[in-house]
Amino acid sequence: MKHLIHRTASTAATRLLIGILLPLVIVSAFATTSQAMQFIPSLGFTKSTDANASTGKFSGGVALRAGLLSFLSVEGGIAYRQESFDNGDLKVRMWPVTTSLWLTPVPMLYAGGGVGWYRTSYDYRSTVPSLDKTTSALGVHLGGGVSLPLAPAMGLDLNGRYIFMQQGDGVQLPTEFNPDFWSTSVGLAFKF
Repeated sequence: MKHLIHRTASTAATRLLIGILLPLVIVSAFATTSQAMQFIPSLGFTKSTDANASTGKFSGGVALRAGLLSFLSVEGGIAYRQESFDNGDLKVRMWPVTTSLWLTPVPMLYAGGGVGWYRTSYDYRSTVPSLDKTTSALGVHLGGGVSLPLAPAMGLDLNGRYIFMQQGDGVQLPTEFNPDFWSTSVGLAFKF
């Protein structure tokens, strides 16, 4: 049993590492052949679209974005958010790792989408007779944003996206507009 738990934890850690490194490698590989890269730390707000959902929650994140062509950018990012339920008996933490392709028809506007790996931990207070657990799920996002220049090497980035969680391990594009949650963020884009 211990071997199975260790193997599951090891597999999850490997997936997390790949999920973080793969977008960064992709962004880095294309950055040398095109426009400047951007490092974007951000603050965000996320809310479920479920009618019974609680209020939205704030989050923090970072992203790397690089232009592939004059009208196309690739982005890899990771965020973190946490919320509590039942008077603090349950803490839910989520780490979405995402990869996006953004069409940039004009320099200040972008729209597109991508995929993400959403790792969620459920941590119960020690007085609650439930075991902590961690799950992983795939999601597809559609959205866009505005990049406003503030200085030659810095800009303001406003982003919004709708997230559609996937059932199983496959990725399917949404056939109807019924997102599981939406998210918006504001960040500073540092060009290098």
